[in-house]
Formats: sequence, structure tokens, C-alpha cells
Amino acid sequence: MASPLQQFEIKPLARLEVGGMDVSFTNSSLFMMIVIMAVTLFMVLGMRKRAMVPGRWQSTVELFYEFIAGLVPDNVGSAGRPYFPFIFSLFMFILFANCIGLVPYAFTVTSHIIVTFALAAVVFVGVTIIAIARHGMKFFSYFLPPGVPLYMAPLLIPIEVLSYLARPVTLSLRLFANMMAGHTMLKVFAGFVIALGIAGVAPLTVLVGLYMLELIVAVLQAFVFTILTCLYLHDAIHLH
Repeated sequence: MASPLQQFEIKPLARLEVGGMDVSFTNSSLFMMIVIMAVTLFMVLGMRKRAMVPGRWQSTVELFYEFIAGLVPDNVGSAGRPYFPFIFSLFMFILFANCIGLVPYAFTVTSHIIVTFALAAVVFVGVTIIAIARHGMKFFSYFLPPGVPLYMAPLLIPIEVLSYLARPVTLSLRLFANMMAGHTMLKVFAGFVIALGIAGVAPLTVLVGLYMLELIVAVLQAFVFTILTCLYLHDAIHLH
């Protein structure tokens, strides 16, 4: 039986080198393109009719849109509206990447730390730039909460700085770990079902339950990543 970790192996589909660096087109690249095309088709085809009485597809698109449209002002405030397109795109990309990864023989791009860290780094750098652009040098007051005695500053400032710098790490690890652990568990139970044959009815029932649980986790992780992005953006706009 193949290793449960084999499903996470990155395989080059078209080898390419630029300046001595390997920039091959891989299965990860392919599925990221598939995710982007799937999100684009979902949105475009769902909203092409724009009926006053929406059908099921249009209703689903509007449901996602209204969900994020409500999430942004609730967690960021009215000042967060200009950043809605980015937050909505981020949510849809992670959601579709997680769900497409549950299709048999598909590749889960969010099960690789380099992908999740890249997403988290974009959020972290973007939020930091927004904070500095809006507040200038006052941004650094974020690392010393108001009302804290000055003699506590040498202790609190390093802690706050480390906490701030750890944001992209924790944000990326949370998504990566949940996706990798869930898919590994599914692969292990699927191996049991195949190995046991007819006697694998009970493990098959457990596998179906785990699959549904992993689908819930896929949606929840997209939501958690998005709401944390909103909270970080709130801190950047409002500081304290």
C-alpha cells in the first residue's frame, strides 16, 4: 500500500529552468490554476443572468458574497470596505482549494506550508503596509498597549513584537496542519477499507463520516483564515 504522505508529493509536469533555478510546472501549479478557473467560472456563470428572482446557482454566489460582505464591516468596520475584494478573493481561493483537494486523485495545494505561508505573508505584509501608510510612526505604538507603565515597556515590547511577527507563521501553520492531517487520516482509513475487502464495511462507514468531517474542516479553515485576516486588518486600521 502506498504511503499516506505520497499524495502530498509535488511532481513536475513540465520541467523548466531559468537562470539555473528550477521553475518547473508542477501538479501544485496545475491545481492552483484549476482552483482559480473554478472560482472564476463559479462567479461568472452564477451571476450572468442577474435575475430578480435568483436561481440556485445565483443564490449560492450571492450567499458567499453577502457572507463576506457582512463579515468585513462586522470585524473591520466601515473603513474595511475598500479591502473587501481582496478578502473575498482570499476566502474563495482557500475554500475552493480545500474542497477540490477532497476530490479523489486531486491535489490539495493548501496542504503545503509554502502555499499557506505565501498567502499568510501577503496578508501580513499588506496589513503592515496599510498600518504604516495610515498611521506613520504612530504604528509602533501598537507594541506598547495604552495605560501600560513605562517600566514594563522593556518586557512587553519584545513580547508584542514577537507576537506580531508570529502572525504569518501561526496563520499558515493552522491551515497547513489541518489540511495535511485530515487528508492523511482519510488515506489511512481508505487503505484499511481496501485491505479488508468485504469485511471493510465498518471502516467504510467511518471513512464516510471522516470525509464529511473533513469537508466541514475545509470550510471552517477558509472561514478562520479569512476572519483572522479581518482582525489583523482591524488592528492595522484602528491600532488600539
